[in-house]
Amino acid sequence: METIFEIQRRLHEECDRLVMAMSEELMIPKKTTKEKVLADHRIKIYLERYQTCSKSLLELYQDKDGERKQEITNMSVNEFKEFYSQFNGLIEFHSNHGNNVAVPASIEFNKLKDQLNDPAYLAEVVKFSDVENYGQYLDLHECYDNFINLKGIDKIDYITYLSEFNKFAEIPRKQKNQKYKAYLQLLHDYLCSFITRSRPLFFELEHTVKRNELQFEDMWKNGIVPGWEKVREVDDDALINLNEFARWEDLTYLGLDRLKAALQALDMKCGGTLEERAQRLFSSKDDKNKDNERKRMMNVNKEKDIALLEYKIVKLSELVDDQIYETKINLQRKQARYTLDESDEDSMDEVESDDDDGIPYNPKNLPLGYDGKPIPYWLYKLHQLHFTYECEICGNYKYNGPKAFQNHFSEWRHAHGMRCLGIPNTAHFANITKIEDALMLWDKVKDQTFSKMWVPANEEEFEDSRGNILSKKVYLDLQKQGLL
Repeated sequence: METIFEIQRRLHEECDRLVMAMSEELMIPKKTTKEKVLADHRIKIYLERYQTCSKSLLELYQDKDGERKQEITNMSVNEFKEFYSQFNGLIEFHSNHGNNVAVPASIEFNKLKDQLNDPAYLAEVVKFSDVENYGQYLDLHECYDNFINLKGIDKIDYITYLSEFNKFAEIPRKQKNQKYKAYLQLLHDYLCSFITRSRPLFFELEHTVKRNELQFEDMWKNGIVPGWEKVREVDDDALINLNEFARWEDLTYLGLDRLKAALQALDMKCGGTLEERAQRLFSSKDDKNKDNERKRMMNVNKEKDIALLEYKIVKLSELVDDQIYETKINLQRKQARYTLDESDEDSMDEVESDDDDGIPYNPKNLPLGYDGKPIPYWLYKLHQLHFTYECEICGNYKYNGPKAFQNHFSEWRHAHGMRCLGIPNTAHFANITKIEDALMLWDKVKDQTFSKMWVPANEEEFEDSRGNILSKKVYLDLQKQGLL
């Protein structure tokens, strides 16, 4: 039970804590890209919570329902009556909810800070692939696979694709079909997602996208969109309603310039004499030409959608120029570092010449990649896949590598095992793999939880007429015996 003034005070206190937390986050130096990105995401969460509190405060101060004004009136007319009214309300509330322990707002906020400072928690909130390295590099492999599978597209390597993926003017228009549009949509969505995840404090992304759309509309009307200069929309003002004319001779009264504008609006040949223009325009009155014009309009709209996606991707790629450059440098560095031993090269040459069974050569028993071939040995060592971790709760299931082992605690197999044990899969049981350890910890957690519960009979205190402090049970016993 809170008054409006108490709610306002609590919200102001919350805003002060959030400002202090954001200030502390900004003052701590960040050495790596990961630390910087995670810090920005923490600040974003604080800022969103600050905006929510500010919005609630604004609604309370506006006082549209008049409750705040009524509360001020009650306090000014008879402040003692209002005080005891609220005091009695608090007593009644706590007598009905005696076992509910109120957690102070400062402790609750500290729990939030501890949670946000946990890299495992933020890794679930903000997911980056291993290639992206917390926003340092782009991971366009899925887009690249879609691109090289488009019909009529020249096959290029991945590094070349990183340099040319936003050069759409070089692709012939006849190859820009629906599959090409789906590829553009995938590329556009990835760039928006990458910018949102790698630059969480860049709040201008939505406004930038809308501004790019308005710029595109002006460029499209003027026919200056790169790669689409000859595509125009139909000018409604230049069109002529041919149903008002019974003969082509009647069109000659409109003049050369007017007929030329109408023919250009229909994307038809506009040259010739006045009579030739009138006959050509009048011939578009039949149903066949109308169907052709309708189809042409549909094609223009489809081309406009594709051109808009291309323009937006070009503008978004300008925001990640640094990441594109770093990605290419990183790939070139990896290619230069990755060299095979002579024995491996000889054995691979033998396998290439002997393809009777099609089984890939894998003497070190490395895991297979998406292409069905063994992954590079340096990648196998980098992710520490040679280490095996076993979890008894998951039925003695084995996980290769520390990353897979850490991720499995939030996956269905481990959650099912905890459910079978009757234990909630909470943060208390992180890194617990033994059934015996989990049961012992669950008993300890239950004991600590019940020991902290407030028991009115034992902890509620009363004062007798002499000022002695007694428990509720002792006080009631003495009162019944008439000893007080």
